[in-house]
This record gives sequence, C-alpha cells and structure tokens, in this order.
Amino acid sequence: MGRALMIQGTGSNVGKSMLVAGLCRAAVRRGLSVAPFKPQNMSNNAAVAQEDHEIGRAQALQARACGLAPHTDMNPVLLKPETDIGAQVVVQGKRLTTARARDYARLKPRLLGAVLDSFIRLRTAHDLVIVEGAGSPAEINLREGDIANMGFAAAANVPVILCADIDRGGVIAQIVGTKSVLSQADNARIRGFIINKFRGDPGLFEDGYHMIEERTGWQGFGIAPWFADSWRLPAEDALDVAAQPARSGLHVVCLRLSRIANFDDLDPFKQEPGVRVTMLSPGHPIPADADLVILPGSKSTRGDLAFLQDQGWDIDLIAHHRRGGHVLGICGGYQMLGREVADTFGMEGPAGISPGLGLLNIRTEMGGDKSLREVSARHAALNLPFRGYEIHIGQSDGPDCARPFAHVSGKAEGAVSVDGRVSGSHLHGMFTDDAFRAAWLQSLGAAPSGLHYDEKLENTLHALSDHLEAHLDIDGLLSTAC
Repeated sequence: MGRALMIQGTGSNVGKSMLVAGLCRAAVRRGLSVAPFKPQNMSNNAAVAQEDHEIGRAQALQARACGLAPHTDMNPVLLKPETDIGAQVVVQGKRLTTARARDYARLKPRLLGAVLDSFIRLRTAHDLVIVEGAGSPAEINLREGDIANMGFAAAANVPVILCADIDRGGVIAQIVGTKSVLSQADNARIRGFIINKFRGDPGLFEDGYHMIEERTGWQGFGIAPWFADSWRLPAEDALDVAAQPARSGLHVVCLRLSRIANFDDLDPFKQEPGVRVTMLSPGHPIPADADLVILPGSKSTRGDLAFLQDQGWDIDLIAHHRRGGHVLGICGGYQMLGREVADTFGMEGPAGISPGLGLLNIRTEMGGDKSLREVSARHAALNLPFRGYEIHIGQSDGPDCARPFAHVSGKAEGAVSVDGRVSGSHLHGMFTDDAFRAAWLQSLGAAPSGLHYDEKLENTLHALSDHLEAHLDIDGLLSTAC
C-alpha cells in the first residue's frame, strides 16, 4: 500500500489546492505514481469524472498534474451550495441528497465510510497519495464527526503539513494559534509547516520563521513566494479568480452570479492575447464597451436570475444588445436568457416559475435526471468540431432552438436568436478547443491567435513545480509521508 501525506491550511484560500497540484507534479517527476485526494470539498465548480459522475475542479487539475484522468475516488464528498444554508451532497460522484448546514452533521458518520473506501483504493493503486484538507483544523467547533481535516487524518492515520498564507497578514498567529487550539493528539499529527504567498524578499521573514519553529516545535519546510502565473491555472472559487494582466482587445464581460458554477469556461479566454476578460462583481454596471457578455453556469438558476435582476443587469443586458453587443449564456445562463424558467418540483429551491430575460425565445422546465457526460459537438454556424461536457438539469425548448448553437450526436443543442447576437448552450468546456475558440472569437472581431491552451496549462504546472522545488524542501516534505 502506498504512502500518504495531507496538506491542511490555517484557513480557507491559503493556497492548499495549488500547493497540492505543484507537489503532485514534483512527485511525478521523481518517478512516483501519485494521486490527489480531498475527502470533502465545497464548490460549484465541478468536473466530469467518468460518465455521469462529478468531482471538484481542483481535484481534476491535481489529477492532471499527476498525469491521471479525474476519478470520483479523488473527491468522494462534494458539497454544491444551492442557498446560503443548504447544499447538494454528492457522494462518490453521484447526488445523494440536499441538506441544510445543520442537518449535514448527522450525515458525516455515514459519509466517513465512503471517504475511507475511496482513500484506500487510491492508496492501494499508487505509490503516494497527497491529500488536501478543507478550511482549517482550527475550526474545533467542527471537530466532532469531522471528515475534512483532522477527523480524516486520525481515521486514516495520515501525517499533516500545515500551510499558512502570509499575504493576508498575521501568519505567526495563524500557525501558533492553530497549535494552541488543537488537541494534543491532533497536534502530534502535524509534521511541519509551509509559509505560502510571500511577496518580496523571504530573508526578511527569517526571524519570524524561526519564532514559529520555536513556539510550535514543528519543522519549517520553506517559504513559497507568490506564484506569478497562478492566474493561468483554473480557480475553484470565483472569488479566487486571479486578475488577468492588463490588455486591450475584444472585451468579454462575465457576470459573477451569486451561485456561479463552472466559471472555468472563461479560463482559455484569459490566456488569449487579444481578449480582455472582466469578471463583473455585484454592484457594478455592465461596461458600455463590452463586446460580449457571458452569463455563466449557476447552481441555482432561478435564484441567480433574481440576483441578476437585483443588480440591474437585466436592463444593462437589453441596452448592451441594442448597442449591437453579443450575449452568450452557458448552462444556467442559457436558461436565464429565455422567456421563463419553471421549477415545478423544487429541484433547485422553492417550486415556482420565474420570468426570464426574454433575449431567447425558449422556455426551460427543471426536472428529470441530471445530465453528466462528456460530448463531441459541432458548432452549427462555423461547422467546426469541439469537445465539451454537460452538467445540468432541466430541458430548454422553443422556436429559437430551430437555430441551434451546436449539434451533438446529430441532435440540435442550444439556441440562437433571430439576429444571431444572442446564443445559448448547455455545453461547458468548449473553449479549451484551440481551433474552435480561435474561429469563434474571430467571428466576434478578435485578432487571430495561435494560443495552445492545453500546452500552456501543462507548462504552467511544470513552472509551479519548479517554483516549489526552488523554495521548499520537497524531499523533506515527501519523506514525512507514511
């Protein structure tokens, strides 16, 4: 059975996901068979893993760093928030139930078995499993029944490295404070710490680094400076999307919905030298110079439709369209563009019918089984093939579907308005295809580009691994695995 090592954080968004991806690639380059693992993840940015299954997008990226296809065992519990107090619970790739936050605690003992089963399968099949925690072990109010951090580490007998984010300040208190609130048994599992996201000269923190070692008794494995190319890697949380370097060109505006899902559809655009991407935050109007507005996927279509209208973006979209601008709706965003969205059975919240934006002559009915599959498609207007994936519920139909966005297995998919400037599709991931993306962007007025997105992503993972090798004791870290 292979060895395992767990990276936990002093808080959320301290860089655990990227650190695990870089460590996975570093271990693979040492000739090891490596797999990523996250017992419990909370994200609406999911990836298709095998037919009809899904896992968190971060684990799909980590799988890529390992040279593996995404597998449900890499993220056995995925929580997909639908409201502020409730989430869909996905276990080993399939929806189990929808639970309110206070009810989820009662599910945890049942879920631990599935988590350990997945972990043991990965550990049996690989030389090394690198585990990512969720949130922070310092949330000791959640320790009972925990399956995400120390509860899992104890059940699986896995050593822990603690990662802290110096960019947000108070890094000494982050680490020393974590030690002070953990039990003696949990503290004993921690083998050392990493300082992450340092800007400037790491030598300036030498005294603080040694203070942490002295106060905790834990070994320091290095200080990782800020990784400048982090914006090139898919982010799992929309709030973590790194800013694109300033540039001119075709202006693409994506609305940052409250339950935004699978927003990594925009990642290839961020790499394009002739495209400027704006992730528009709530409270800001759609810029008048936008060439294309994208309504992304959503975990709660009717909820985010109301959210969009509360921002006044519905009025902005009509004005944008009147100015000659283009609109693309993807998945939930496509459904919002129609005349109405009906959720008769309360699939995504309270049952009801919501008037849509009316930019496409379609109607969506929520219901039926969730569609989770990878597809080969052909764009109707450009007659170009591309690959993508579906991850949605609901069926959309209406007169504008007679002008499909694409064809999948000979069947029409999506819809296009009479004037051709409003399009919608349930397909995610289409813009990773270089030939299709280039032609589609040029049809909107973008300059020609020779970007090879997959190659750029691979090069960035290599660069991340090199970055960690230069600043961390990777061999020392890996030697703590057991």
